[in-house]
Amino acid sequence: MTTTAPPAPDVPAAPLETGRDLLQRALAERYEHEERAHAGAPDAGRPLPAPLVVPLGAADTLGFGRPDPYGLLRPRATVQLTARAALIGPWGGGEGTAACGQCLAMRWQRLRSRSEREALELGHTPHGATGWPVLTGYALDAVWSVYRAVMPGGRAAPSAVPADRVLPQVTRVDLGTLATATFPLLPEPLCPACVPLRPDTAEDARMVLGPVPKPDPDGYRSRSLDAYPLPVSALANPVCGALGSDTWINPVSTTTSPVAGTHFVRGYAGLNDVTWSGQADAYGTSRRLAFLEGLERYAGTHRRRGTSPVTASYHRLLARGEPVLDPAACGFYAPETYERDHLVSPFDPDRDIPWVWGHSLRDDRPVLVPARLAHYSAGVDADNFVFECSNGCATGGTPEEAILFGLLELVERDAFLLAWYGRARPTEIDLGSCRGGATRTLLDRAALHGYDVRAFDTRMDTAVPVVTALAVRRDGGPGTLSFSAAAGFDPEGTVDAALSEVLTYIPHLPYQVAERRAELEAMARDYGKVLHLKDHAQLYGLPEMAGHAREYLEPEAVVPLGEAFPGWRELRPRTGDLLDDLRLLRDELVRAGHDVIAVDQTTPEQRAMGLHTVGTIVPGLLPLDFGWSRQRALLMPRLRTGLRAAGRRDTDLGEAEIKAVPHPFP
Repeated sequence: MTTTAPPAPDVPAAPLETGRDLLQRALAERYEHEERAHAGAPDAGRPLPAPLVVPLGAADTLGFGRPDPYGLLRPRATVQLTARAALIGPWGGGEGTAACGQCLAMRWQRLRSRSEREALELGHTPHGATGWPVLTGYALDAVWSVYRAVMPGGRAAPSAVPADRVLPQVTRVDLGTLATATFPLLPEPLCPACVPLRPDTAEDARMVLGPVPKPDPDGYRSRSLDAYPLPVSALANPVCGALGSDTWINPVSTTTSPVAGTHFVRGYAGLNDVTWSGQADAYGTSRRLAFLEGLERYAGTHRRRGTSPVTASYHRLLARGEPVLDPAACGFYAPETYERDHLVSPFDPDRDIPWVWGHSLRDDRPVLVPARLAHYSAGVDADNFVFECSNGCATGGTPEEAILFGLLELVERDAFLLAWYGRARPTEIDLGSCRGGATRTLLDRAALHGYDVRAFDTRMDTAVPVVTALAVRRDGGPGTLSFSAAAGFDPEGTVDAALSEVLTYIPHLPYQVAERRAELEAMARDYGKVLHLKDHAQLYGLPEMAGHAREYLEPEAVVPLGEAFPGWRELRPRTGDLLDDLRLLRDELVRAGHDVIAVDQTTPEQRAMGLHTVGTIVPGLLPLDFGWSRQRALLMPRLRTGLRAAGRRDTDLGEAEIKAVPHPFP
């Protein structure tokens, strides 16, 4: 039997296209020879599929740039030829894990370098060296041998992780060395060939929350880290890693055992380098934490659920009687920002923008939320009225757990900004009064770096404890101050969380400040030069900025932990049900005059791992922004009223009393 491949599209001859033609002919010839040799023989297993080769790396497969000329063939491709290697597969995989050639191409492209992705996705015409890739007879034989071995349904490469073994696999044959390596592939949730697009609906967004038994009274995670079946090889590998090509450790850190990874995500401002990390006392634990953070950011940057947003103007939605969040409640930038910053423009209530459905926990009903506020790297030119970040996004083993931790993050950052911009003098917590051993260990590790660490009660008008930690370099040198914050139901656990966070920064801060000292000193003279996330924290590594933190260096009082957060011991739920903790936090926010909205961001990959990611929105709380010209908090009513509502002052904050200095939140 002779089987021919579908005709290739009519595309201009190019080195990669020429190589594709050569590899397709060579594999087809070997395939036909194999078919003739076994004609009439008893069936020995699954039939070998006819090879279909497409080029990979000369056209955009993510849908940003020019249409992929192989777009119709790519989902059925069994071999994809890059400039350096042949990728064979996907092959194998268990029930419910099917992936196609388009899935592989999209995962592969996301791992390319910035220059490669910009060239592919911005519509540039690729130019390659003549006669490249090099396809020797040895290479052709190697690709055929691997194809023949795996494509009938070969066995997955050995892996210590069952979650990797059940996935489809991709085998890479290096055309220069002939080395082979096999990697698991997670199906792509945005693959146009595998996932038919469906409208986002209110009914799909409706949340019915239920009981969540807690492991112990002070435990707020429903499952242990090891309980989640993370396919670690599929999450990070150089061919089709969902979160990046690799992870790396920092073996010189003496405070934690950091593990991190990174990948590029295309957002409304171009390609952003999204880094994810974990910091614990052991690299194994840190690695799992890093993957969980990476999955959370993967879910939060873009909607990856195969749904299309609702597109309409704010005024049209109101006229239709739809429940809808007014974006103004989450804050806008100053008018001069919109005049000077070409990346943003004022919100227009008559302009069509994309919306997604969330669920109001206050009203127990679905509500439309601007997509720009729900997924912080998504967006179109029509809705570029604000830049969002991961503020309020959280992952848990249940929706209730994810919502709780998302809301705690919002409360923590709102309190931090109220205290900073409002010049509130917090009460210091005597860390010697903490009973657990973790606090002492953290303080000792900081001391090895020449830092004293202090903790403050920065709770505002919600009852839940909020702690701000401050590391102070004893000799006043570069890396002078470093801040962090945490919110939680267990006071001592919250202290430890804030201390752990600040300890991840102090080993590197002096070097970062020394490296950028001239640049940071220019920011200290002109706050308009504070543009990025890292600028805020590193600015306070300058000794001359310490004076702006006087409220923390000269606190109102110092009290034992048992006397901090008065009234919390009596209010704190002790039912053993996480839902009661969530209800308390919801009610506290509603009592303060806010709606409480949750947007389900969970991706299909996460759902298979037993994970849930939620983006929480509490309109009216101060939002965390980076870049001095993009500080919504400075313009919001809550900055004026929040300290009075919290009982920290008798009157609203006057304009002249606002600390108009960039915040130091890391």
